[in-house]
Amino acid sequence: MEPTPRRKRRTRRRNVIIASALTTTLTLSGAAAWAADRYLVQHVEIDDVAAYEAENSPVTVDDGADDTGDDEESTETVLTDTSYTSGETSVEISTVVEGSGDSTVTYYVAEVTLGDATALRSAFANNQFGENITDLTSSIAEENDAVFAINGDYYGFRDTGIVIRNGVVYRDEPARTGLVFYTDGSVEVYDETATSADELVAAGAWNTLSFGPAIVEDGAVVDGIEDVEVDTNFGNHSIQGDQPRTAVGVIDDNHLVFVVVDGRQSGYSEGVTLTELADIFVDLGATTAYNLDGGGSSTMFFDGEVVNSPSNGGERATSDILYIAG
Repeated sequence: MEPTPRRKRRTRRRNVIIASALTTTLTLSGAAAWAADRYLVQHVEIDDVAAYEAENSPVTVDDGADDTGDDEESTETVLTDTSYTSGETSVEISTVVEGSGDSTVTYYVAEVTLGDATALRSAFANNQFGENITDLTSSIAEENDAVFAINGDYYGFRDTGIVIRNGVVYRDEPARTGLVFYTDGSVEVYDETATSADELVAAGAWNTLSFGPAIVEDGAVVDGIEDVEVDTNFGNHSIQGDQPRTAVGVIDDNHLVFVVVDGRQSGYSEGVTLTELADIFVDLGATTAYNLDGGGSSTMFFDGEVVNSPSNGGERATSDILYIAG
């Protein structure tokens, strides 16, 4: 019996297998290249944010101090290990430890009173705006002479949302529930898809955050927050379970509270669920609270140091911060 036809069939089969493997490799390489471009490669849209804001901001920034000049005590700056006061702007840092053993939760609270709403500012990594531009929270804070800072919403991970910072519009791609800080000191949760960045600025918007979800509204825990997905694209779909957290709460106009919860560290802090995070804010007297980027990004900075213990064993780079200048 002639073996040649059988060898030919085997050769064809091998060729098909090799071609299939090559096609799969090329497809995976293409997907990897796309993912790298989308989530790793920096895409700079504005190269000098400071100059851009100086040219476009409708508001003259106030550092929160009383400028009457007649009362020396009103303009005095006082800094301690856990507090900062300058004029009518103040920051008070406290540490809370609850539970024991593997159920221990450790979190940090910054109660902030603003002499003027514009004393709460935002800054971008490397003084640039775009996608995948990152730096450590502490580095961004130091570059902007911040006495207090927390990580922001990691706007640079996504290409959607309304991004207004320091009164200037950077992005207008409505997608989710956002949080807006106004120049009159008020703060509210809003539906991005029901407005525009220009309309918000016209109404006095100073900063917006696009992450979520809102976890406290009208002084009560919001129903259904455990089922929310922040993003529908690759990565960061789920924010459920016990996690390190960063969030901002509103007690009253110009009276805010920031919370950073450590997590993923057995015996020190396991983290909290969104509902447990909401409960913390209700106990602090917040009428509104909004979840920000968490996990390894959760960082609180005060007086030149990171005060919490980030879950990665050190800070994870992020794209933006909220801060108060010293």
